Amino acid sequence: MSHLERVEQLVAVSAVIFRSGSILAMRRSAVRDAGAGLWEVVSGRVHVQECPFQAVKREVQEETGLHVQFEERPVDVYAAFRGAAPMVVIVYRADYISGCVSISSEHDRYDWLTPKEFAARTSLARLAEAVRRAAAATTS
Repeated sequence: MSHLERVEQLVAVSAVIFRSGSILAMRRSAVRDAGAGLWEVVSGRVHVQECPFQAVKREVQEETGLHVQFEERPVDVYAAFRGAAPMVVIVYRADYISGCVSISSEHDRYDWLTPKEFAARTSLARLAEAVRRAAAATTS
């Protein structure tokens, strides 16, 4: 390669929230600019000068309103694309503590699914793998 091209890369966080062996799955709203109708977990971009752990806590509050207990260490990190933009996704595991899901306008539906059910419903194979890793991670 004769030169390196500068490419802007997004940084995103995801939260795999567990409740009684199931995870919280969210369906992206039809009005979303990327991935409308796609089943995912709670996710969002890391803001400028925001640490990923703070970002994932913010995203869970904004998108669900749930009270959860996070593992501070990510269970997975992988490269992906949001449309044509390259992205790094940092995945955290969390356990449901209390509250009722109150979805934001970013999603139009949610469901509590087993990791296997989630893998069958989502088209994001790498995210399904991250969910499987989160399920295998033990909490203290």
